[in-house]
Amino acid sequence: MSARAGIVVTGTEVLSGWIADRNGPWVSQRLLELGVDVGHITVCADRPDDLRAQLEFLAAQGVDLIVTTGGLGPTADDLTVATVAEFTGRRLARDPEMGRTIESVIRSWRKYSDVDELPASLVASIDKQSLVPDGAEAVPPTGTAPGVAVPAADGRPAVLVLPGPPRELQAMWPTALATDAVSEALRNRVPAVLKTIRAYGLSEPDLAVSLTDAESTVGGFDELEITTCMRGGEVEISTQFPAEQSAAYDALAEFLLARHRDRIYSTDGREIDDLLIERLADRTIVTAESCTGGLVAARLTDRPGSSAYMLGGVVSYSNDVKIGAIDVPAELIETHGAVSEEVAAAMADGAASRLNADVAISTTGIAGPGGAVPGKPVGTVCIGIHVAGRDPVTVTRTFPGNRQQVRELTVNAAMHLAVDVLD
Repeated sequence: MSARAGIVVTGTEVLSGWIADRNGPWVSQRLLELGVDVGHITVCADRPDDLRAQLEFLAAQGVDLIVTTGGLGPTADDLTVATVAEFTGRRLARDPEMGRTIESVIRSWRKYSDVDELPASLVASIDKQSLVPDGAEAVPPTGTAPGVAVPAADGRPAVLVLPGPPRELQAMWPTALATDAVSEALRNRVPAVLKTIRAYGLSEPDLAVSLTDAESTVGGFDELEITTCMRGGEVEISTQFPAEQSAAYDALAEFLLARHRDRIYSTDGREIDDLLIERLADRTIVTAESCTGGLVAARLTDRPGSSAYMLGGVVSYSNDVKIGAIDVPAELIETHGAVSEEVAAAMADGAASRLNADVAISTTGIAGPGGAVPGKPVGTVCIGIHVAGRDPVTVTRTFPGNRQQVRELTVNAAMHLAVDVLD
């Protein structure tokens, strides 16, 4: 049986929705890559009773490892280590070496680099953060808070206590994995393979029918753990499986391609952004955006090295800017309206000309909630693609949802259209 794990994300700010949880999914993904079965991710407030309840719940599920994130700071509500010590029945004791390590980190700050004695409040916080349960291993801090790895004992699973700031947690992860407590807890892990197929324009009901049919025709289907996620008009089909079941996965991939080859654009996990960069080759690209307000440009500059192909963009939100900045003829707007394929084509051509680029993407539309006109309801969007030496390509789409959803769907549609045109 593969090793199993559960994750507890602590923090009232996460529970209340003030900030989004980045740690739970990140830790889960790393564990899954190691071949560890993650059964639960829970979120609780910065209260000992709530954390203890989550620890008891996960222990009752028979997990081999519990990973907690957050609650390791110097303040009064940072009580994770004390609560874990109580849960595992271990006494807390100060680790002098860890105390010196934390102090050296604090003294590296300019404010405290030249002082002979640290303020009493800081000394108290160092003492608090250097407390470690008996028999546990302190994990050196990547900020100021060390982690703690508590070995399994007396029917309790191993517990790995990690800091809350994502940067600190991710930097600490390799060292934490190497601790004796974690290594022993995960010794039964079964290395797994994770592969992802991406499709655009494939509905969840159609995919569900195909997966149901595959269940009865693909040998070894039951050994494949398949998850699907619909986002921005795209569907992501992620499959995790033991390496010895590769033939079953290959059969599933072929089955899906036979059914939906016209919708599947990636079988190796690459995203549409990757494909667009590949199709550009040595060409440059720019954007002219109205309803998306720069979101296409943001996607194009999201990856390192984007300066090699992305020259810039114009947010031509008003008609005056369309006319003055990227040379859209005023009579074109008067005749066809700003939301039209004719104007989308002119925006793309104008941006390419003004910014001296080989390729241009334009968007113009009605994101809502207002702005609808006869024949052009909210969600109507026109997209244009300019490629040097060719006639512009344009499409009109009508997307459902609120303003944010329409804009997101428009960006994805623009990226896919650009790839299709450049293919």
